[in-house]
Amino acid sequence: MHIGIIGYGKMGREIEKSAQKMGHSIGFIIDEHNTEELNDDNLQKIDVAFEFTSPVAAFENIRKCLKAKTPVVSGTTGWLAKYNKVVELCRKINGSFLYSSNFSIGVNILFHLNATLAKNMNNFEQYDVEINEIHHTTKLDSPSGTAITLADSIIKNMKRKMEWKNEQTANKQTLSILSERKDTVPGTHIIKYNSNVDCIELKHEAKSRAGFAHGAIIAAEFIKNKKGIYKMKDVLGI
Repeated sequence: MHIGIIGYGKMGREIEKSAQKMGHSIGFIIDEHNTEELNDDNLQKIDVAFEFTSPVAAFENIRKCLKAKTPVVSGTTGWLAKYNKVVELCRKINGSFLYSSNFSIGVNILFHLNATLAKNMNNFEQYDVEINEIHHTTKLDSPSGTAITLADSIIKNMKRKMEWKNEQTANKQTLSILSERKDTVPGTHIIKYNSNVDCIELKHEAKSRAGFAHGAIIAAEFIKNKKGIYKMKDVLGI
């Protein structure tokens, strides 16, 4: 593939390294110094664009890619209030869009297990559930997009949970997400079910960002010649 990278932070750099190792070429890299180069001419020269920027910039970047008929893979979190607008635009122009709050293969297996466990625990009210997420101190959003995805899935599958809050709470209808920021931790997520007699945990601990980048490239290979709106579960067949 011939790819474009929009956003040259930690993930953008990891995608660049992983893409080259996997035999793909880089058409352009966009950062805050050359945003004018994100235009139709450049977008139409690549096969897929990777969008890993900031909550403020994500929607407009994705819109430009779709308008140029360029498939786009986005991992930016914190902008999802406008997600439905992207879906509407993508369908209107018959575009290609894939979003995930986390591209790690392991995390997406965790998403699947999390939903299954929540369904199973729905009938066992003696267990309460909370999510712990730990990330590096430079992470912009809290809770993480991955934690929100996990929480939304639990709420969807457990009748006794109605909402989540990014704090410890004694309200049994509220799912607590506890966020910690520690040095250079790439990302750890723990779903914990506690009762008076035992505890059940699902845990994913990233060792580096390389797994996120590898998953994003697999997603781009999947979407390259497709039309529509996809998620990582479509890529992985789970």
